Amino acid sequence: MTERIIRNDLLGEQYYEIEHDSGLRVLVMELPRYTGAFAMFGTRFGSVDTCFKRSDEADYTTVPDGIAHFLEHKLFESEEKDAFERFNQTGASANAFTSYDRTSYLFQCADRVEENLEILLDFVTHPYFTEETVQKEQGIIGQEIRMYQDNPDWVLVLNLLRAIYHANPARLDIAGSVESIAEITPALLYACYRTFYNHSNMVLAVAGNVTKEQVLAVCDRALQKEAPVRFEQIVPEEPDTVAQPYIEAVMPVELPKFALGFKQPAQPLVRSDRETVAMEIALDIAAGKLSPLYHALLEKGLINPSFSAFYFTGRGFAVPMIVGESADPAAVREAVLARIEALQQNGISDEDFSLSRKQLYGRAVRGFNDVDDLAYQLTDACFRGSTLFGEIESFRAVTKEDVTEMLGRLQSANSSFSVVKGAKA
Repeated sequence: MTERIIRNDLLGEQYYEIEHDSGLRVLVMELPRYTGAFAMFGTRFGSVDTCFKRSDEADYTTVPDGIAHFLEHKLFESEEKDAFERFNQTGASANAFTSYDRTSYLFQCADRVEENLEILLDFVTHPYFTEETVQKEQGIIGQEIRMYQDNPDWVLVLNLLRAIYHANPARLDIAGSVESIAEITPALLYACYRTFYNHSNMVLAVAGNVTKEQVLAVCDRALQKEAPVRFEQIVPEEPDTVAQPYIEAVMPVELPKFALGFKQPAQPLVRSDRETVAMEIALDIAAGKLSPLYHALLEKGLINPSFSAFYFTGRGFAVPMIVGESADPAAVREAVLARIEALQQNGISDEDFSLSRKQLYGRAVRGFNDVDDLAYQLTDACFRGSTLFGEIESFRAVTKEDVTEMLGRLQSANSSFSVVKGAKA
């Protein structure tokens, strides 16, 4: 077992990174000033991982869309007692989620941390799938898929990704389709589990009123040593151009919703902290709450406070995105593109750069007051090959030239516009 302390002297915060004897990476942030703790147990397996080959196998395995999300649901079941029932008995609040590039299982509790941690590690490391339970879950998740298809915000973003990407699996619905999940079998679930739920591909993060010794004691009891599993994943070739510049859906909404996204050049699978911070600043200067654009559009009644800009990233994809609601989405799009073009031509002022950097830096620092968010950020940073303090340190290191470069990537000719409007809009 190896251990190191990762510390940021400016914030006065630190956490432990431990390579446990089981092969699992364990992150512990001791925060005695909080009541209770938050734990997250995650794996690098998400909806984009639909084709892979283990190093000990000759052929690639292709699995149905939505299988990572399906597997997340199934792991809560066992031959005896559902994991949610076990957490209810300890008073903990448990949940899980699947995203494009990961699946995470979590709990929050006020006490009995070790007992809850044992439950978490136990049910995630003991899969139980049968033909009968898989068929039952297909019906349940089929209903969930239909529910999301009726959610305008979900359709808005999913359509934007489909408009931007030709082949990148980020364009697929995380839950798959009713047709794709019908192809899932216990054998396929076990194949995915044996590949991606290996300790070498997972991270356990615990933050709150807990000690490193408590966490490691549970890991020692609950986890067996596993040999690392190596695998390759196919990343489809993606053209530089967008799949389509405009996409529209008609749904029952009071105001049309819009999402403007910009396709980015091919990059490493994971964006660096510095690039991410630079793009966040560029978007904030262009369309943030303190920008002239935001106030002008608000005064004209073209947007409401839902208007926001953010960098939507994951393993293998990255989309600078501006979303909101408007009675005239096309007018907002033109105003946003005009603002970006003006900044590209005239440059970013020192004042705007300094103001935006300080504002976003302050928001990042405030995040350290949220123990729930810290556990997520610990896991996220580890999966990206960074540390919890990587973003904070990048805000101090980023330059105006970095931001100018990111701003140059927001090209109208390589953008897509997604709109969800009512039948009479």
